[in-house]
Amino acid sequence: MTMTLQGTATRLTILLGEADQWHHHPVYTEIVHRAHAAGLAGATVMRGIEGFGASSHLHTTRMLSLSDDLPVAVIIIDARDRIDAFLPQLDELVTEGIVVLDEVEVVRYVGRPTKERHA
Repeated sequence: MTMTLQGTATRLTILLGEADQWHHHPVYTEIVHRAHAAGLAGATVMRGIEGFGASSHLHTTRMLSLSDDLPVAVIIIDARDRIDAFLPQLDELVTEGIVVLDEVEVVRYVGRPTKERHA
């Protein structure tokens, strides 16, 4: 199955802590798995090196005692209606953090060619 995505789309960014858990698994992992199951165009998790959020608690790689809960960003880009349909799943997963939507212009979306299986 080849998905095309071009022109105006929506970027969903979820900023949370690396240590945030959902049923003994990282929340960011659960978000990626659910996005995949929902057939969204793709998801990327990026680990931050420093940050703070609503709690004003500083998380940084420079202080060993705080480096176990670094900031994490999960970024998903797809058509607005598909993102909107996915948002209710975040209500139960994101208990701390921020969820942001913004409009983006997709100029290129290309996947790797699928490998043919030989019998």
